[in-house]
Amino acid sequence: MAVGLLGARTEQLQARLRRNWWLYPANVVTWLGLFSVYSFWTIVFFHVDQFHQYLSPFYSPRVAIGRTPVSPALFIFYIPLGFRATCYYYRKAYYRSFFADPPACARSEPQQLAELAPTGRGAAYRGESRLPFLLNNLHRFFMYFAVGFLVVLWIDAISSFSYRGHLGVGLGSVLMVLNITLLTGYTLGCHSLRHLLGGGLDCFSCALAGAQRYQLWKRSSWLNARHSTFAWLSLFSLIITDAYIRLLQYGVIHDPHLGF
Repeated sequence: MAVGLLGARTEQLQARLRRNWWLYPANVVTWLGLFSVYSFWTIVFFHVDQFHQYLSPFYSPRVAIGRTPVSPALFIFYIPLGFRATCYYYRKAYYRSFFADPPACARSEPQQLAELAPTGRGAAYRGESRLPFLLNNLHRFFMYFAVGFLVVLWIDAISSFSYRGHLGVGLGSVLMVLNITLLTGYTLGCHSLRHLLGGGLDCFSCALAGAQRYQLWKRSSWLNARHSTFAWLSLFSLIITDAYIRLLQYGVIHDPHLGF
């Protein structure tokens, strides 16, 4: 009886998943689309980037190139953008959602693609061996710069507790710390970084500093198992932190602050 009931519930769950397969790609299209629009809007059309001790993560590190007709964020945005766009998790997300390649697990590609060739790809398919997807192979190089960005953003977050020459805690500083914490979890769980720390080793005890690398690899593996969670949370925290600082700049809201 129990086995039969479990089997029936499993079939119901599978049927529900088959019916709702479109939820994942639709959510990815919606949220990545909104993030792209917001990022373009804040990077291209705004020059004001700081409110007292709060510096928007979109504009960090600060680039001083004199007076320019374009936003200073344009000189640095391509590095974090390149890191996310070439990320293994985001590749899966936008391949499925924007290109239906495939749209979901156990779902074939659209019929028009399947008709091109028995493989469903067509003779022209080259994976990531041609432009523009060839650029995905730059992911590990973007990762090196992204780790450097973490250092800068941590300095910004710590500096946000300096309030008019003394220690202070504001909602803005809390948001900046939360944002860099999520970004750190996302970056340090990167597949390429995990491989660099020890994923490419067959024998930790045979490698130089093998015990230390094993510990680092384990921690990175823990973050990697939650990579998608950190990816999305850090995406939202970027927008929330930037929007909060921008509202402060224009006097729309005031920052709750405690001075010590």
